[in-house]
Amino acid sequence: MTHPGPLSDLRVVEMGQLLAGPFAGQLFADFGAELIKLEPPNQGDPLRVWGKERTNGKALWWSVLGRNKKSVTCNLRLPEGQQIARDIIATSDVLIENFRSGTLERWGLSPEQLWEINPRLVILRVTGFGQTGPMSKEAGYGAVGEAMGGLRYVTGDPDRMPSRAGISIGDTLAATFGTLGALMALHARNRTGRGQVVDSALYEAVLAVMESLVIDYDQAEYIRERTGSILPKIAPSNVYPTQDGEMLIAGNGDSIFRRMAEGMGQPELAEDPRFADHTARGENQAELDAVIEAWSLTKTSEEVDALMTEHKVPHGKIFRAPEMLEDAQFKARESIVKVMHPQYGEVAMQNAFPRLSDTPGLVRWVGPELGQHTDEILKSVLGKTDEELTALRAADVI
Repeated sequence: MTHPGPLSDLRVVEMGQLLAGPFAGQLFADFGAELIKLEPPNQGDPLRVWGKERTNGKALWWSVLGRNKKSVTCNLRLPEGQQIARDIIATSDVLIENFRSGTLERWGLSPEQLWEINPRLVILRVTGFGQTGPMSKEAGYGAVGEAMGGLRYVTGDPDRMPSRAGISIGDTLAATFGTLGALMALHARNRTGRGQVVDSALYEAVLAVMESLVIDYDQAEYIRERTGSILPKIAPSNVYPTQDGEMLIAGNGDSIFRRMAEGMGQPELAEDPRFADHTARGENQAELDAVIEAWSLTKTSEEVDALMTEHKVPHGKIFRAPEMLEDAQFKARESIVKVMHPQYGEVAMQNAFPRLSDTPGLVRWVGPELGQHTDEILKSVLGKTDEELTALRAADVI
């Protein structure tokens, strides 16, 4: 029997849009929380139309980020819409918002006002720069957080301008840290009986994963630079060309490198003073990479894969979506699942992670149509009648 999920006793209201707030909502929803997403009438979350690829004129991204959520239209710029939000929040455990700092306050939905009607409410606020400080009122997108947090400067090749990661990693990091913080706050609520604000700033979420970047400069005045596909002094660990593609090989441990040299048919490399230990390989990194590249170019990707597997050397192919859909590891763990879409039929998307042994997450449905659950929620949670719903629609409140 399918378990309802470890968070099935929680009701979460999502008032964010685009990436950071909605990704936090997706994490809650994937693990069973009733996620009520409040969206502006007629237009909804802009992510509904974002993304390059479309089917039948509609964006595909929304099917993933909106999954497992209930869509309720609610005009938060109108007093009547703000009251609907208050009434739903009064019955909820968590509020997620990623508007510019001060927006909730302008709508009469400040934490203090919400705690008057629901003192147990946990409020997750995801912004570019946090709720305090001289930049707190400024708009901050994920790209800005990535730059300010240090990630952009170290991403890319050393002879080019800083590059982006290829995904909106600043937004998802802020959402992930924010969700972690909200779960901590819910745990604390079990002791105190009260909710609190979780203040997740984009630039700080990026900063949190920047390893030793700050202390390296503070203590040794070392500034980490862009290094492309390598980590300086960590060798061999790179992407190497083959006759028909590329292969990532990480053979930088001493015992691992000995096995790698055997797999290459060149066991003498492990005894070569230039490559005999970790320090020597780091000092001669470019020379070692050239040796490995000369070898890998004589092999196909499958041949390199087989040799590295046989000699227990960490390695991996560079996957795109087509490879993911066909890979045996992905299939065995159902890392990608097929979900029914009301218009497109069966669609593929990443599963819910991480995996819990007894109460795993689950993709139950794709991103809903705008306002698909408005009547259901307003009737079941707020007790609205059909006549009241008709009047609210006529006034553009829902």
